[in-house]
Amino acid sequence: MPFYKDFRIATVFSKAGLSVKLSSFLLLFVLTTSIAFCQQKDTTAANKDTIHRTDVEQLLIKQEQQNQLDSVLKEQWKNVLDSQPDKRRKALESNIGKILFEDSLRRERELKTIDSLKKITTGHPVMLHADTLFLVYVGIGAFGTKERTQAIAGKIKKIYELPFYYTDTFKIVNNGIDLDIVYDDITVLSVSNLDAMWFGQSKQQLAEHYKTIIASEIEKERQEYSFKNRLRRILVAVGTLAVLLLLIRVISLFFRRIAVYAHARRDRFFKGVTFRKFQLISQRKHLSLFLRSLKFIKAGLILLMIYASLSFLFSLFPTTMGWTETLLSWILTPAKALWHAFVKFLPDLFTILVIYFVFNYLIKIIRYFVLEIEDDKIRVSGFHRDWARPTFNILRFLLYAFMLVIIFPYLPGSHSPAFQGVSVFLGVLLSLGSSSAISNIVSGLVITYMRPFRIGDRVQIGEVIGDVTEKNMLVTRIRTIKNEDITIPNSSVLSSSTINYSSNTKPTDTGLILHTTVTIGYDTPWQQIHRALINAANRTDLILQQPEPFVLQTSLDDFYVSYQLNAYTKDANEQANIYSQLHQNIQDCCAEAGIEIMSPHYRSQRDGNTTTIPEQYWKEGNKSSDT
Repeated sequence: MPFYKDFRIATVFSKAGLSVKLSSFLLLFVLTTSIAFCQQKDTTAANKDTIHRTDVEQLLIKQEQQNQLDSVLKEQWKNVLDSQPDKRRKALESNIGKILFEDSLRRERELKTIDSLKKITTGHPVMLHADTLFLVYVGIGAFGTKERTQAIAGKIKKIYELPFYYTDTFKIVNNGIDLDIVYDDITVLSVSNLDAMWFGQSKQQLAEHYKTIIASEIEKERQEYSFKNRLRRILVAVGTLAVLLLLIRVISLFFRRIAVYAHARRDRFFKGVTFRKFQLISQRKHLSLFLRSLKFIKAGLILLMIYASLSFLFSLFPTTMGWTETLLSWILTPAKALWHAFVKFLPDLFTILVIYFVFNYLIKIIRYFVLEIEDDKIRVSGFHRDWARPTFNILRFLLYAFMLVIIFPYLPGSHSPAFQGVSVFLGVLLSLGSSSAISNIVSGLVITYMRPFRIGDRVQIGEVIGDVTEKNMLVTRIRTIKNEDITIPNSSVLSSSTINYSSNTKPTDTGLILHTTVTIGYDTPWQQIHRALINAANRTDLILQQPEPFVLQTSLDDFYVSYQLNAYTKDANEQANIYSQLHQNIQDCCAEAGIEIMSPHYRSQRDGNTTTIPEQYWKEGNKSSDT
C-alpha cells in the first residue's frame, strides 16, 4: 500500500510536468523506501509471534524516512502547484488531499504500533557515576541503542572531567536533520525524529529536556565530588566511627554491670523454674540462661549499630552510595516479605483461631459430662464410671486430630511441594516406626473396656504379682510386694491371663478367699483339726468373721490327710501379711491342741522319740494332766 501510494505521488508530479531528473530522483527514493518496507514486512511476517528490538528500530527508521520524503514532497508540491493553472491546480490538490489523508491514517496505525512496542521494550540508561540521567530506546545512524548509550555517557563523563565547567555553555544546534546538544566543540547528543516520536514530543522539547538534565547532573556531581565536600564527608565518617566505638564501650559496660548485679542477687531473682512441684530448671541453670541471654542481646545490639553505621558511612560517599541500598535491602527486603506474608496470613489466622476456640469449648463441654459421669452424678445405662476418663481421652484425641485436618489448609506454605513432601516423609516414618506402639495402643483400648483391673488392684499378670500403679494407652505398671516396679506392654497383658484378687473386695461383696493347706496324720481326729484351723483363722487380723472360715479335706495321702483352710478377707493387697500371720496362728493352735503337722513330709517313729510339738506345749499339757 505505501509503495502504491508513493508511486501515485510520483505520477501526479510527472503529469504536472516535473522534470525527468526530479521524477527519477523521486522514483529512486520511493523504490528504496518501498524495498525497506517490504523487507520489514517480511521480517515481521517471519517473526509474527515475537517482536524484537530490531523490529522497533526498523519501524522507526521507516517512519523517519517517510517523514523526510514527506517534507521533500511538500516543498515540491508547493512549487508545482504555484505554476499550474487554476483548473489543473484543483485537480492536483484533490489528488494530493487523498494521498495526505491516507498518509495520516498510516501515521495513526504506526503510532499505535509504537505504543504496543513500548510495553515490551526496555531502554538503556545513560549514567554518570551511579546516577541514571535518562533512558535511550532507539539507535541513530550506524549506532545501535547500546552503542549510542555508551557514546553519550562517555561524552558526558568527558565534560564532567574538564577543569572548568559552565552550565550555560550547553547549546542546541540544528544540523538540518537532527538537533544536536553541544558543549563547546563536544557534540553530546543528537535528538532525532525517532527520539521525539518515541516520547510523543517535538524534537525541540526533547532536546531542551535532555540539555537541562545533563547540565544539572554534571553540576551536581561536580559539587558532590569537590574537595570541600570530600573533606567534610571524611570528617563525618571519622566522627561516626568514634561515636560507634563509644556506644559499643557503653553497651559493654552496661551489660557487665547487669551481670554483676545478677550474680550478687541471684538468691533473690533466680530461684529456678518449677511446674507443679517439679523443678524444670535449677537455680544455677536459671542464672546461666539469663547471662547467656544478656550476651546474645548485647551482641545483637552491637551488630545492629555496626550495620546501621556502615549504611550511614556508605551513604556519605557517592561511589559507595549504592551499597547503602544493598545493605538496607538485606534486612528490609526479608522484613517486608515477612510483614506482607503476615498481613496476607491474617484472614487465615483468624479462621484458625475460630476453629480452635470452637473445638476447645466443645472439649470443655465433653469434659464436664465426663466428670459428672465419673462422680456418679450422671448415670448412663451400660456405661461404667471407669470408662469415662479413657473415653474422654479418645474423644479428645479424635477431635484434636480432626481440628488439625481442618486447620492444615490454612497454614502458611501448606500447599507448597516442600511442605507436602515433609508431611509425607513424617507420615512414612511414623507408620514404619510405630507398629508396636499402635499394637499397644489398641491393646490398651481393649483392656480399658474389658475392665480386668483398676488402679490399686492386686493382680497377677503372667508370673508377675503386685498392685497396679499405672495404666495408660501403652503400658501397665505393677509394684510387687518387694517394692519392685514392673512395666508390662499392653499387648503382653492382653495375651496373658490376668488374675484380679481385688475384684470381689467391695463392701457389698463377700470378699477374697485366702487358702492354705496343712497335712496331719491319720491318728488325729479330723474334728479336732477343723477346730484348730478355724481357731487359727479367727485369731488372724484382717480375716472376716462372717462369712465364717471353713476347712476342706482335699486328699487322703499315704501317710497323712491334706486339710485346706479357707478364710475371707477384704484386704487383698495385704495377702503377704495375712498369710504370714495365719501360718503363725496355725502353728500355735495345732501345738496347743497337741496336733502334729506332717507337712512338709515328716516321718515319726513311735519308739520313745519326742513328738514334733514344741516342748513348751506338751510340758504344759503334762502338767495340766497331772493336776
